[in-house]
Amino acid sequence: MAFSGMNRQNTIQKLQNETYDVLVIGGGITGAGIALDASKRGMKVALVEMQDFAAGTSSRSTKLIHGGLRYLKQLQVGVVMHSGRERAVVYENGPHVTTPEWMLLPMHRGGTFGPLSTSIGLRVYDLLAGVKRDEQKSMLSRQQTIQKAPLVRQDGLVGAGYYVEYRTDDARLTIEVMKKAVEFGATVLNYVKGETFIYNGQNQITGMNVKDLFGHSEFAIQAKKVINATGPWVDDNRKKDKATPNNKHLRLTKGIHLVVDQTHFPLKQAVYFDTEKDKRMIFAVPRNGKTYIGTTDTVYEANKENPVATKTDRDYIIAAVNYMFPTVQLTADKVESSWAGIRPLIWEEGKSPSEISRKDEIWESETGLLTIAGGKLTGYRHMAEEIVDKLAGILQRDFSLEFKPCMTKNQPISGGDIGGSSKFFVFIQAQAKLGESLGLSQSGSAFLAQFYGTNSNVIFDEFKANPIENTEALSRLTQLRLWYALNHECVMTPCDFLIRRTGHLFFNIAEAMQEKEGVISYMAKYFNWDEETIARMRADVEQAFKFATDFPDEKQ
Repeated sequence: MAFSGMNRQNTIQKLQNETYDVLVIGGGITGAGIALDASKRGMKVALVEMQDFAAGTSSRSTKLIHGGLRYLKQLQVGVVMHSGRERAVVYENGPHVTTPEWMLLPMHRGGTFGPLSTSIGLRVYDLLAGVKRDEQKSMLSRQQTIQKAPLVRQDGLVGAGYYVEYRTDDARLTIEVMKKAVEFGATVLNYVKGETFIYNGQNQITGMNVKDLFGHSEFAIQAKKVINATGPWVDDNRKKDKATPNNKHLRLTKGIHLVVDQTHFPLKQAVYFDTEKDKRMIFAVPRNGKTYIGTTDTVYEANKENPVATKTDRDYIIAAVNYMFPTVQLTADKVESSWAGIRPLIWEEGKSPSEISRKDEIWESETGLLTIAGGKLTGYRHMAEEIVDKLAGILQRDFSLEFKPCMTKNQPISGGDIGGSSKFFVFIQAQAKLGESLGLSQSGSAFLAQFYGTNSNVIFDEFKANPIENTEALSRLTQLRLWYALNHECVMTPCDFLIRRTGHLFFNIAEAMQEKEGVISYMAKYFNWDEETIARMRADVEQAFKFATDFPDEKQ
C-alpha cells in the first residue's frame, strides 16, 4: 500500500483492529528512528503524530548533522563522541539528504578560541568522532582564512580552524527514515493526537485512545508497550499517565534562524563564529543561493506548535552577522524568511540551567510508559537503538517474544540505496541522462536525483506514464514533486508540501509564493476538498508565510 493520505481510512482501520508490539507517540526524527529500528527487528509497530511528520523540532533545527564541538567546552565528551561517530553513519545511509560541509572557525585576538585551544579542541574532536583522514582538521593562517572567507572580520584576525560537519535537510531526513519504517511494515499516520492512555487490571499501559484530526473520529490503539517520543510535548504526555513523575522534566529553549539571499550576504564558506554580545557560537551556512544564520538560545514557555522569531531574536542575529562580517551591513529588510524551533532539554530539579545536558535519557514509569527525551538530531539512530534494546528486553521478559538485535547501522534510509556516498555523484549523472531521455531537462533530472535519491526512479516512471507539461500555475517539476509527495510521502496539507517536503517556504520563499495557489488547487482535486476545506487550507498557508516573515515584538 502506498504511503498516501488517500489510504487514511484503511490505515485507521488497521490501527483500530490490530494489537501492536509497540505504539510510538511522536513523528519527529526520534519517533521515526524508533519505528525503523523496531520494524527492522521484526516488531509490529504503530506510530502516530498529532501534526505532520517533522512539524516540530525536527524541521526547525540548524540543519546540520554535527558532532557538537561546543559541547567539548562543557566537557560533555560522551555527547561529542556519539554524535561525531553517528555523523558518518547518517551520511552513508542517506547521501541524498546529507552532505559534507567544511566549516571555518575564525580566531580573533580576545575571542572565544585561540590557536592552541582551537588546535587541541579540533584534534580531540577528530579523535573522539573517529573522523576520516581526508576530513580531519587543519589550521589556517590569517591569509588562508581571508582567502576562504573574505567577508570575515579582519581586524584582530589571527587565523582559523578548518574542519568538516555535515549539512542535512532535517525534515527530509525524518520523512525518508519514516518511509523506510513503512517499507518494513510499520503502520504510520500523521494528524492523529494521543488523548488518554489505556490501562489493564494491573495498571499497566496497554495502548492509547487517539483522535483523527482530519476525520475527528476517536479510536483506540492497542499495544504491548507505548513509547513517548514527542520532543517538546514529552511532559504533556507524562502528565496524562497515572504514574508518579520522576524529578526530571523538560526545559524548553528556542532557537531561530534567518535566511538571506546571497546577493545580500555572498557567503561561499560555512562559518562557525562567536558573537560580540555574549560570546555564544552561531553558524552561517551557504545553501542553494541563500545564506542562513542561527541560532539563538532563549528560555521558551509560549505556544509549542508555532514558535516564531521575534524582532529581538532577529536583531540579535543581524548584530552577530554585522560584527563578524562587517562589510555585509545586513538590515532587517534583507531577511527573506525565518524559522524558530524548540529544544527539549532535560532539567533535573536542584541543578542549574548551565548543567542542562544535550544527552538523551530514557525513563520507564511504574505503569510501563517508556519515555525518551533530550538528544540531538545527529544521534537519532543511536537513541532509537538504545530504547528499542530496552523495549526488546521488556517484550522478552513479559511476553516471551524474541527479536533480532539492532540492524540500522548499515541500513540505507528510503532513497539511500545507492551503495554508499562514494557512488552518489555517478548516480546523479546517470539519473540526469535517464531523465533527459524521457523528456525532462538534464538539470531538473539531476535535481530530482540529488533530492530524492533512488526514489527519483518512481518519479521518472510516473513521468514516462503521464508526460505532463508546465502549466501557468505549476511547473512540470513541481507537479511531479507534488504527485510524489501525495502518493508516497503522506502529504495532507499544502503546508506539508511547501515547508517539510520541499523546504520552499524557508529557502525559496518567492517560488513558494508563486506556487501556493497551484498547490492548493492540485491538492483540492486530489482529495476532492469542499470550499470550506480549501478556505481553511489557504488560511493555514497564509499563516505559515506570516510566521516566516513577520517578526512580532517579544510580548506577543
